[in-house]
Amino acid sequence: MNQVHKPTPLTVTEIDAALGALAPRFALRAVAECASTNSLLVDECPVDDGRVHVVLAEHQTAGRGRRGKAWVSWPGSSLTFSSLWRFPAGAPVPAGLSLVAGIALALALEKLGTVGVQLKWPNDVLLLGHKVAGILVELLPGRNGTPAAVIGIGLNMAVPAGEQITDQAGVTDLASHLRQLPDRNQLAALLLGELHNLLETYASAGFPALRGAWQQRNAFAELPVRISGESVDLEGICTGVDDDGALLLRTDSGIVRILSGEVSLRPLP
Repeated sequence: MNQVHKPTPLTVTEIDAALGALAPRFALRAVAECASTNSLLVDECPVDDGRVHVVLAEHQTAGRGRRGKAWVSWPGSSLTFSSLWRFPAGAPVPAGLSLVAGIALALALEKLGTVGVQLKWPNDVLLLGHKVAGILVELLPGRNGTPAAVIGIGLNMAVPAGEQITDQAGVTDLASHLRQLPDRNQLAALLLGELHNLLETYASAGFPALRGAWQQRNAFAELPVRISGESVDLEGICTGVDDDGALLLRTDSGIVRILSGEVSLRPLP
């Protein structure tokens, strides 16, 4: 819809206010610039104080995506943040974790009135078939068997005129789909709230409790796709995901499970 975007700065106090009763659950930090919000939390892992530690950045100079790809963003034109989640011993981490984060993003965007929200296995959020957000999950060694994970989210809000999001086609921004963009502080709080609620369910019941929500938004449900990478080259019909988050591909030789996220999924003509 090509609207003029005048972003307000990311502010901890405003996000806390928007979180309301959930605010004490989070320890927020907003920075003007960093190489990567994921790297900040992974390399400088905060002490476990019972809260979810979150780093939000106005600009990343070396944002990272899956499979070693760069994540491009511009100051004020995207929402990029990472959050460190610690799970109780015995939680099913990492089975389906990136898919759960995708569901949280989808729910938040749908609450804004965005239509055509879809999920592409294992970590992309699409709007009407075009990528608007990506997720990067990195596991951390926990103490006494307690698993932990950093979940990084990059959401394209409104790409500056004349700029290119990536060198690939099929990428979009939120401004192209909404009449009015939400305040980034409000949106950050909304996303963190959705993550909090879903990850509580995930920690207690695992991905099977959320599998249906992902299936409903599967961008390639019952469509022909190609899976390639890591010596894998398969074609088949995307039938959804298994209880552990594995992609299910129906081929001539039967159902094949794809569990590694280090592959590429592309639709076939």
